[in-house]
Amino acid sequence: MSDQNEQDAAKGRLSLRPGGRLELGKTEAAGTVRQSFSHGRGKTVQVEVVKKRAGGPATPGTRPAGGPQATGPRPAGGPQRSASGPSRGGSGATPGRPLNQAEQATRLRVLEEHRRQEAQRQREERERQALMVRSAAEEAARKAEEERRAAEEAAARAEEEARQKTEDEARRKTEVEARSTAPVAAPLSAPRPGPIPSQARAPVRPAPGPRPAAGPGGAAGPARRPAPAAAAPAAAPAAAAPARLTLRGREEGGEEERRSPPRRTGPGPAAAKKPVPAPARKAAPGGDRRRDGRIDVAAAIEGDDDRSRSMASVRRARERERRQQELQRLRSDGVKVVRDVVVPEAITVQELANRMAARGGEVVKALFRMGVMATLTQTIDADTAELVVNEFGHRVRRVSEADVEQGLEGVVDTDEELLPRPPVVTIMGHVDHGKTSLLDALRKTDVAGREAGGITQHIGAYQVTVEGGQKVTFIDTPGHAAFTAMRARGASVTDMVVLVVAADDGVMPQTIEAIHHAKAANVPLIVAVNKIDKEGVNLDRVRNELLQHEIVVESLGGDTMEIPVSATKAMNLDKLLEGILLQAEVLDLKANPMRAAEGTVIESKLDKGRGPVATVLVQRGTLRQGDLVVAGAEWGRVRAMLDDKGRQLKEADPSLPVEILGLSGVPSAGETFVAVENESRAREISEFRQRKLRDKQAAAAGAARGTLADMMARVAAGEQKEVAVVVKADVQGSAEALGVTLNKLSRDEVKVRVLHSAVGQITESDIQLAKASNAIVVAFNVRATAQARELAQREGVDIRYYSIIYEVADDVEKLVRGKLAPVQREKFLGYAQILEVFEVKRLGNIAGCRVTEGVVKRGCGVRLLRDGIVIHQGELATLRRFKDDVREVTNGYECGMSFAHYDDIKIGDQIECYETETVAAV
Repeated sequence: MSDQNEQDAAKGRLSLRPGGRLELGKTEAAGTVRQSFSHGRGKTVQVEVVKKRAGGPATPGTRPAGGPQATGPRPAGGPQRSASGPSRGGSGATPGRPLNQAEQATRLRVLEEHRRQEAQRQREERERQALMVRSAAEEAARKAEEERRAAEEAAARAEEEARQKTEDEARRKTEVEARSTAPVAAPLSAPRPGPIPSQARAPVRPAPGPRPAAGPGGAAGPARRPAPAAAAPAAAPAAAAPARLTLRGREEGGEEERRSPPRRTGPGPAAAKKPVPAPARKAAPGGDRRRDGRIDVAAAIEGDDDRSRSMASVRRARERERRQQELQRLRSDGVKVVRDVVVPEAITVQELANRMAARGGEVVKALFRMGVMATLTQTIDADTAELVVNEFGHRVRRVSEADVEQGLEGVVDTDEELLPRPPVVTIMGHVDHGKTSLLDALRKTDVAGREAGGITQHIGAYQVTVEGGQKVTFIDTPGHAAFTAMRARGASVTDMVVLVVAADDGVMPQTIEAIHHAKAANVPLIVAVNKIDKEGVNLDRVRNELLQHEIVVESLGGDTMEIPVSATKAMNLDKLLEGILLQAEVLDLKANPMRAAEGTVIESKLDKGRGPVATVLVQRGTLRQGDLVVAGAEWGRVRAMLDDKGRQLKEADPSLPVEILGLSGVPSAGETFVAVENESRAREISEFRQRKLRDKQAAAAGAARGTLADMMARVAAGEQKEVAVVVKADVQGSAEALGVTLNKLSRDEVKVRVLHSAVGQITESDIQLAKASNAIVVAFNVRATAQARELAQREGVDIRYYSIIYEVADDVEKLVRGKLAPVQREKFLGYAQILEVFEVKRLGNIAGCRVTEGVVKRGCGVRLLRDGIVIHQGELATLRRFKDDVREVTNGYECGMSFAHYDDIKIGDQIECYETETVAAV
């Protein structure tokens, strides 16, 4: 390939311009030569024999003939011609005249041949490059193998390098001395005594006696390449000229470009001679040629310019060798690597095998030995996975989906961060004892007047500012028996409980329940005896009834405050507030307002215009508009906040109840809410809680269906009847209370099943659900949409509207009774004594009897008693008096009776008569 590159470089440029330019010689003969290369390649080149121009020797000061411009004068009237090469036309066209058609055809043919050859050369070049790429891949594989071997022999080579270093220094000194004393011309024919590095190789060129000042032929420095247009003086003989060593840096072209001579621009004695190519040096095993163009002059003179491996490369090789040796040792010794395997709540067998770095078949076998038949794609629980991991000898680290809630509540506040906060007081007591009226007197409002039925059916939260500027937060709970969950929520979030007891009514069931809630929450209790303005009230009776439930008031020597008040007359309200503030001062209530908000959802509802609305009580931190909050299984950004009077707020401090808008859904009452830092965490927590809620509902549905034995028992006894109900309420607490109330109405024969319970208006989906399940729709303080009403009328779905909770219970109980099967009840008629037995051929034995009690009717049921023991039970076949059939025989009269299919009667037996009637179930 070097000869090919030289011949390509020696070719002149073909053109259709006429000849006649000044040249160094003319072509005497021309021809083509076919060159053959390895791998079946070949090339046809054009060979010309150039005649030397006669003339005297050129002086050193003159420009060579191959320069960019001819030195002779330009002929007059003739075009200026290039002297870069001889004429390629193959004809003897004279300078100055135009080409004839034959010459132009010849030149065109030569130009076409040149193009064809150029295309052939480019095709061969592409093949050569493809071959080089394949060779590079093989070389890379070979280098990788050499690196592996080098890593194994690193320790031995390190010792060998120390020994060879001394020998190399002595050898270099000897070579330097030999180079300084040896003749200059000797390297032309004899090889050098030592290995020549590739960076220090340079061709030996003849130099003229007087060196030109600006001649391009001489090298000005050790890294300069000779100029392409440089030519040696013709007068100086090449053999007699002294040789001079030069240094030339490695170029990007590789060995092929370094061996190729400079491009010839014209014929001449110097250009005809080819430099002696240096022998190719074998590539280093590492193959790192990034610094091939750099050379150290001293190293090049001493012959020690071969690159050595860097310390980092040696360290990497030793590290690889150490890892391989460690792995080989572990495999040979059978030492098992112990890993920390993360086991979630549910994991597939294949994933467990991957985490243990074990084969899936081995894990399946281990499960089979444990009695678990599972494939690779099946899911196993965390306990089974832990047993498998322990059997394989690894360490188990259990994780759970509930880990997403870790750190949600934040850190514990220090004493320096806590600031005083208003107390939270819950008003509890029996229904119609004046709880809401007492709050109205404190707030100067009329909430009780707007309540349906005169009873509170919602939980309310308000904040009152007393005369001294202090604030008190009140939570009003309903007193009806169905709102137990509301009262429990109120007791759980409060600091103290004000137990309202009517002076004229005393302690009632819900009063006792409120006492139990307060004890369970471990909060102080203040007794407010209401309605003291009525005549004939007895406070001692209330104190004694409270004493029965371990509530000892201060008037009886206890520690529970007792304050008699009147909500309608506004009596002693200031004393009640004073007692509340005194108790709050004793409790020393504090909270940290400089943190993320946390609290409890007191109530929630679905508003038609505003969407999901939640009433929350901030317990710690400060809730601000725009915060991201997670409330139960719902999340959202707080778009607006309203206080109990409907005023917009920008932030809510601790102990302040507010309504927030912007949640994704209606959260469950009693759930906690917390402000989080970003939306992704809020989504993650919400999705986890929703999955738990769905699993809980699915488990409850499965438990309601019962086991296979229960199903078979129902099939044997007949399908159990049920009353299906769809509940829609205005708030979440009411829906919860309705669900509890309706479930209590279930019986053994008829079960009340709540298909769906939610807040908001009745929609078409609710009607379709009720139609599919033959259910009724219970609407509590809500109405149906126009489309839902039309669909209900068209499909015949019953929608019942209520505003008082006990009316719901009464109506559903009637439905349950209507579903009950009628009851067969036995009615006693009377007794008769057998006085004589008559035998009749056609009728059998006839008993002559006297009615001793009650009445005997024809066709009634009878029991035959002998010595007080029932020996037969059946029906009365005939009843006669004398010879006539009668319908009944009353007390004191005699009659004749016969039993159906029974004749074993004796004198003295007693007959009990009864009839069966069907009555509605209760």
